[in-house]
Amino acid sequence: MRILVLGAAGMVGRKLIERLLADGTLRGQTISAIHGFDVVEANFDYAGPIALAMEAGDVSEPAVVNGLVALKPDVIFHLAAIVSGEAESDFEKGYRVNMRGTQNLLDAVVGIQNYVPRVVYASSIAVFGAPFPDAIDDDFHLTPLTSYGTQKAIGEMLLADYTRKGLMDGIGIRLPTIVVRPGKPNLAASGFFSNIIREPLVGRPATLPVSDDVRHWMASPRSAVGFCIHAAEVDGNDVGPRRNLTMPGLSITVGEMIDALARVAGQDTAALIERKPDATISDIVAGWPRNFLAARAQSLGFVAEQTFDEIIQAHIEDELGGSIPG
Repeated sequence: MRILVLGAAGMVGRKLIERLLADGTLRGQTISAIHGFDVVEANFDYAGPIALAMEAGDVSEPAVVNGLVALKPDVIFHLAAIVSGEAESDFEKGYRVNMRGTQNLLDAVVGIQNYVPRVVYASSIAVFGAPFPDAIDDDFHLTPLTSYGTQKAIGEMLLADYTRKGLMDGIGIRLPTIVVRPGKPNLAASGFFSNIIREPLVGRPATLPVSDDVRHWMASPRSAVGFCIHAAEVDGNDVGPRRNLTMPGLSITVGEMIDALARVAGQDTAALIERKPDATISDIVAGWPRNFLAARAQSLGFVAEQTFDEIIQAHIEDELGGSIPG
């Protein structure tokens, strides 16, 4: 079993590779090689039996992607993307990486005869646009209101059409906002959802730019990796022709997030959050979906956390050594 991970240096990409190295198998087969690719080369401390190679480059260059796919990986995880805020502020770069990069990957697969890999495509709930019902079901239409959401929606349609033609075996997974993200803030407009939990847990203040009643759809990094793994293994016949799935998650308000932080880490930790309204971010967030009925994905075996306490605890276990510093 050979695996290609595009976006290997990103948070989900790194955690996915770590999980694959630890498991050693995928789709019931022993993993022989993992090839990771990103705009910067990822580094892993690994000395096991799996052949691990990391490479840096640009997915918007067809020749580069052709070279990656020429090795005929059995499973391709396409996680590479420009995040939401950057895709909105840099229109050309967003389309070059998010749309043309995806097209390059699909065309590279098609260019190899008798080759039909499982392609797992990381999409986003940004493919949906307001006005929303109370909870978005699996039949709600795609009406993205951002460049990032539009680029992801195009990717979904391409994936479904290439799969319909038998040119690949694609599964698209619409990820919730992933919280709590480790490391430093990125350019995603949703970054504050992680900041207000991650920073206080290590004794640092955090700024909250929106009101406590803002509601959003979330899952943990641990769940995101689980989504990827299950998408690689789920039976395509069970999925059927509608190859893009909204992943399960947790619909929760910012205020409920802060209450959970106080329960898990104490009121003094929650008090490190400073409310500092930002009209620009508030306007962006107002156009995001808040709740989903992810019935199809759940019926296919995709699972996520049921409470935000679980999401915080997963972060403590995975990033803080199992306990809160201090």
